[in-house]
Amino acid sequence: MTAVESRPAGVLGTSPVHRPFGARVMAFVALTKPRIIELLLITTVPVMFLAEQGVPSLWLVLATCFGGYLSAGGANALNMYIDRDIDALMDRTSQRPLVTGMVSPRECLAFGITLAVVSTLFFGLLINWLSAALALGALLFYVVVYTMLLKRRTAQNIVWGGIAGCMPVLIGWSAVKNEVSWAAVILFLVIFFWTPPHYWPLSMKVKEDYARVGVPMLPVVAGNQAVARQIVLYSWVMVAVSLLLTPLGYTGWFYTAVALAAGGWWLWEAHALHARAKAGVTGAKLKEMRLFHWSITYVSLLFVAVAVDPFLR
Repeated sequence: MTAVESRPAGVLGTSPVHRPFGARVMAFVALTKPRIIELLLITTVPVMFLAEQGVPSLWLVLATCFGGYLSAGGANALNMYIDRDIDALMDRTSQRPLVTGMVSPRECLAFGITLAVVSTLFFGLLINWLSAALALGALLFYVVVYTMLLKRRTAQNIVWGGIAGCMPVLIGWSAVKNEVSWAAVILFLVIFFWTPPHYWPLSMKVKEDYARVGVPMLPVVAGNQAVARQIVLYSWVMVAVSLLLTPLGYTGWFYTAVALAAGGWWLWEAHALHARAKAGVTGAKLKEMRLFHWSITYVSLLFVAVAVDPFLR
């Protein structure tokens, strides 16, 4: 059996390696970061149910998800092309396809650009050009604004760079309505304020990786207590924004109940993390990943409620 040799962090795969076809296919799939895209789709499909106030066309849902996957996959591939130097130095990214040599930088660049072009045309020709513009805007924002301009320069990188991850909400709504409403804007803001307290706990866990490559994620440049304080602040704003949908008439009792329960638990975990950080707890006892894992559950529950609520009103 032939396998690709693993490389330690700091070693970029520039020498020729045996690249079996199946492994090559999986490497190109890995360039799209499919696990991250799963989360993006969770925020796209429920919004389409809310926009339709019922069940949208199955074809439209599948087409929007497929186009979104192509667009986000292109953005992620271009991100890996740009970040291949630091990916080789970080433990958590040392087995990415460009680092191992399974995919060459030129192939990655061509793949990312191709997905960007195909996804934009796919949205424009089969769905609508507003969705196409929003998808292309998200891709360019992630690649140019976040990856190239913000990530290596400011601790606010994930705050403003997270805008790209909010765009699937607008894309899902526009795919159904060919316009953007206040409901979509509110859910956009929920994801905007969710992204920093979702990602900062993970950054706290792997801050040595970021420090090694000079990426100023907030936990690298600030202490745990300061980071946890910011997490609490963003968490309160996120929960407050999530509750705006009901008084504005977009959702009913079911969404409100889920938003209150899930948001209340989130705030409990955020304050608990802050209390541990304030007490000087470090290492495994800080339990920062509890909030990271709960953040994924939170956004899943909230957006499932968005999809279910129209059927209970």
